Amino acid sequence: MVVATNLTLWNQLKELQSPKYKWVDLTQSFGEDTPRWPGFEPLKNTVLFDFSEAPMKVNHYAFPGQYGTHIDAPGHFVPNARLVDEIRVDEFAYPLAVIDVHEKVIENHDYALTVEDIEQFEAQYGQIPEGAFVAMRSDWSKRWPNQDAMLNKDENGISRYPGWSVEALKFLFEVRNVGAVGHEPFDTDPPLLQQEIGFAGEDYVLQQDKFQIEVMANLDQVPPVGAIIFATFPKAKNATGFPARCFAIAPVDGETNE
Repeated sequence: MVVATNLTLWNQLKELQSPKYKWVDLTQSFGEDTPRWPGFEPLKNTVLFDFSEAPMKVNHYAFPGQYGTHIDAPGHFVPNARLVDEIRVDEFAYPLAVIDVHEKVIENHDYALTVEDIEQFEAQYGQIPEGAFVAMRSDWSKRWPNQDAMLNKDENGISRYPGWSVEALKFLFEVRNVGAVGHEPFDTDPPLLQQEIGFAGEDYVLQQDKFQIEVMANLDQVPPVGAIIFATFPKAKNATGFPARCFAIAPVDGETNE
C-alpha cells in the first residue's frame, strides 16, 4: 500500500472549509426573465427530454456568450486575441481587492471610478498587490433581477449606471500590474461616458491580454482586502465570452464591505 506523505493541499482545503472562513458566491443567477445587455435577446430554455418520456431530463439553452455574470476574453474586442478556451486554469484564482464607491454611485449614477479612489483605497488598506483581481463595488447588483432598474434609462433612453474611468484602469494595469478586473453593471464604461469615448475602457482592458468579469454580485459581503477570488467558467471553444461562476473565500473576522 502506498501511503500519501504530502497532504498539504488537503489540509489547506480543510482549513478553508472551517468556520474561520466564509465562501461567498459572487455570481448572479440568470434565466429567461433576468436582466441582460439591451442588445441581446433573452435566454431561451427548451426541454429536450423530460421524465414523462425518458429516464432523464435535458434542457437546451440558447443565449449570447456575454450573459449573466460572465467573462469577457481578450478576443471579445481584440482580433486574433485569446478566447475563453485559451485562458489558463492558473488564471482562475487571485488575491481580491474590492474598491467600494457605492456611496458615490448613490449620489451620481454615472460615476466612473478614478485614480484618486484607488489612492484613497491604498492609503487605508495598503498597496494593491501585483496580479490581484480588482473589483469595483457599486451595489448596482442589488437592482437584480429587475431589467429596468439595471438599465436605469433616462428620458432620452440612455442608460445611467456606473463604471471605470480609463485612467483608473491604466493605473491598475500599468502601475500595479493587476491580473483582472470586475464590476457589477453590464459595461466597463458608464453609458453616459460612452457618448464621448465609446467602449474605451473595456477595449483597454482586453488589449492588455487580460479578462474581466461583468455583472458581479455580493461584493458587499467580502472584505476590501484579504480574500481570494476564483473566477471560473466552461472551456467554451472559440468563445469571446461565457457565463462564469465566481466566488470568494474570506476570513470571517475580516473587515467587511458592509
